[in-house]
Amino acid sequence: MLKNTASPADRQHSEEVLAGERFEFGANWARFLRLLNEDRISLAQQSLCKMLGVSSLKGRRFLDAGSGSGLFSLAARRLGATVHSFDYDPKSVACTAELRKRFFPADDNWVVEGASVLDRDYLARLGQFDVVYSWGVLHHTGAMWEALSNVAPLVTNDGRLYIAIYNSQGWVSHYWTLVKKFYTGGVISRWAVLLVHLPYLFGLRFLLRAMTGRLNLERGMSLWHDMIDWIGGYPFEVARPEEIFRFYRDRGFSLDELKTCGGRHGCNEFVFSKAGRGKPQF
Repeated sequence: MLKNTASPADRQHSEEVLAGERFEFGANWARFLRLLNEDRISLAQQSLCKMLGVSSLKGRRFLDAGSGSGLFSLAARRLGATVHSFDYDPKSVACTAELRKRFFPADDNWVVEGASVLDRDYLARLGQFDVVYSWGVLHHTGAMWEALSNVAPLVTNDGRLYIAIYNSQGWVSHYWTLVKKFYTGGVISRWAVLLVHLPYLFGLRFLLRAMTGRLNLERGMSLWHDMIDWIGGYPFEVARPEEIFRFYRDRGFSLDELKTCGGRHGCNEFVFSKAGRGKPQF
């Protein structure tokens, strides 16, 4: 079901976009959905299974905190999970709702809402989940460490937390923060950023992948749309892998899986287990 599409956060989101304080992630994902096909969905499902070490999510409760395009909510639902999706960006909520309508119409086992991961009152009403998934989201909230803390109680005992956080590169990360901030400043600054970074956008990596038909990333995403997300994605925060590890270790989690970006820009992926006394769920 679709709930709270006109959330109280919508006005705040619009004000942040108009003030140049936030990139419209949802508008980018709406364009990505035009490319969505069965191959991309299958790749998304495979990537979930690989990182979580499962072949199915049947009987599991899955929370997609910052659902974006909705692709991974769809992947989890196809893998048998009961899915709860939410996002702060109204256009991202609309994207996720569109996928639910397209693939699982009138499905009570997939809820889509508009909300912020910084809204603790909202999160407290959700209960707990066997899998809490938040890929490339929490570093775009403007309060990353608060967001990282907020998702921890949502994981049931013996459940999994799967997150991806931008890698810290020191001064390079500071440079990209300024670029992203400038990009959100308006149409003129947006085109200025794009023109200056044309060699980056259409560099050797992009051209090689285009010539070999590999513009689809392994998670089923689109290289072009991911690059636009990278150029404009503001707010923007980063962390070193060890910082994320220690943060969750101190909150009772253990690291099950780690996939780094090799020290470059991009996301480090983490799968944590929450220690419990019950029978392991995975």
